[in-house]
Amino acid sequence: MPPAPNPPGQRAAALRWDGERLHLLDQTLLPAEERWITLAGVPDTVDAIRRLAIRGAPNIGIAGAYGLAMAVTTNPSRVAVRAAADALASARPTAVNLAWAVERVAAAADGATGELGERAAGAAARAEAERIHSEELLAAMELARHGAELLRGATRILTHCNTGALAAPAGGTALGVIAALHDADPSVRVLACETRPLLQGARLTAWELQREGIPFELLVDGAAAGLIRTGQVDAVVVGCDRVAANGDTANKVGTYAHALAAAAAGIPFVVAGPTSTVDLATPDGTAIEVEERAADEVRAFGNAPVAPDGVAVRNPAFDVTPSELITAIVTERGVARAPYTESLTAL
Repeated sequence: MPPAPNPPGQRAAALRWDGERLHLLDQTLLPAEERWITLAGVPDTVDAIRRLAIRGAPNIGIAGAYGLAMAVTTNPSRVAVRAAADALASARPTAVNLAWAVERVAAAADGATGELGERAAGAAARAEAERIHSEELLAAMELARHGAELLRGATRILTHCNTGALAAPAGGTALGVIAALHDADPSVRVLACETRPLLQGARLTAWELQREGIPFELLVDGAAAGLIRTGQVDAVVVGCDRVAANGDTANKVGTYAHALAAAAAGIPFVVAGPTSTVDLATPDGTAIEVEERAADEVRAFGNAPVAPDGVAVRNPAFDVTPSELITAIVTERGVARAPYTESLTAL
């Protein structure tokens, strides 16, 4: 049976594992409806990831790990596990956490098969997925602490997309940092960008901030640069889906514009993400695959058309912010600063 809705006034949860099945809060329906869906294997996990029922790099990775664990339990043969892992890893290519988590579970299953036989693979896969979930939970908590220390004194924070508990365990990444700042200083206020084209800021970040009682104002993405230029923002804090070895960072499309505005105004632009999002095998941002999503996400919202029928569309889901625009990258292991090729490797 799916879990009960999130209790009012408490930090939201995006996914719950009952030991056999994965339950997800369908984020495509928020804020109008809290509906939980139950996943049983790879096809429904891939579908949930692709249609953004579960989203946020850390939570996508966790969902992918459990998706593969369920598949291994059903069919532990090495051929089947490899096919399932490949299907999951390709569901959303930009966020590195997904492939990272899936490969960890696949390796655990393979190791158990080699030592103990196929019957042990399912238990090993489930244990590894649970381990990943626990690690990401602790990472989010430590990340929030480091970020709040870095930005102590900043009270007007601008953020983009959704980086709270709906995107990562505990309080999330960038939104977890903001919550920790507010816990220490109740005068902290948030400017939350609506985040076109799917409005994750308006639908999800606003929902989370309202639940947690953190004062905020919602703004259209195009308003951010002007507010930054006129001195109404102390710092910009965003999440990340992949960090290259040189510090170039992929995040929800629109992030790069905020980084340019922050650099022009001389205010901090901070990226928050666990080390599972750092991909040292990707040398720089030009090597990050940017997912291009369906044109109808731009032509319409919900069932309401907002553009002429058949109009040509570009819909990159992410953009890449060059490392020279990033003040710091906050992780659970500490804060990285330029030169990132050295500091990220050290973390």
